Amino acid sequence: MRQWFGGLAPVLACGLAALAVVACSSGPSATIIDNTAPSATAQVTTGATPVAYAAQPAANDPSNTLILELKTGKVTIRLRPDLAPKHVERIKTLAKQGFYNGLTFHRVIPGFMAQTGDPKGDGTGGSSLPDVPAEFTPTAFERGTVGAARSNDPNSANSQFFIVYKHSPFLNSQYTVWGNVVDGMQFVDGVAKGEPPANPDKIIKMYLASDAK
Repeated sequence: MRQWFGGLAPVLACGLAALAVVACSSGPSATIIDNTAPSATAQVTTGATPVAYAAQPAANDPSNTLILELKTGKVTIRLRPDLAPKHVERIKTLAKQGFYNGLTFHRVIPGFMAQTGDPKGDGTGGSSLPDVPAEFTPTAFERGTVGAARSNDPNSANSQFFIVYKHSPFLNSQYTVWGNVVDGMQFVDGVAKGEPPANPDKIIKMYLASDAK
């Protein structure tokens, strides 16, 4: 199923008319400010069931640090299992399989987001694993936030993901946040733009820092 940013037509009509279409789903300093940690009493909605947050992982934990290699350099993503444990587990599983190696950034909208993770390269694909239920939180979508792409069904995320270029509050609590870029965002800024790009950039390799060789 095509992984659109589902259910945002009214918001886009009011605040993002320049985008012309609803954006497809799954920004220049090198370091992105981390999202604010949730309080101990906050909750995450997993499917239809609210559950308590787990502890936030250490900033330098290699088992929760994802490296995304592009032709221009390495992007470091801090995973957030405290916000989205099921999504983080999926990303780890696919990264360990080498699933993301060679996949394109098939939808890149200037000033909004860069999307990848589709083996078909057209926004309609995913992995052979089951879809992941939504893990929505109030976590803000700021520059460098990584979210799970999905269709209009909140529980349809699979392998696709997107990285936002700037503050995007209309995505808050509508898409699962599973990570944030902490280094190398300038390389995401530089990926080829388009829907799809005429000559899309590719993920050379994506892996956990704990698996680096």
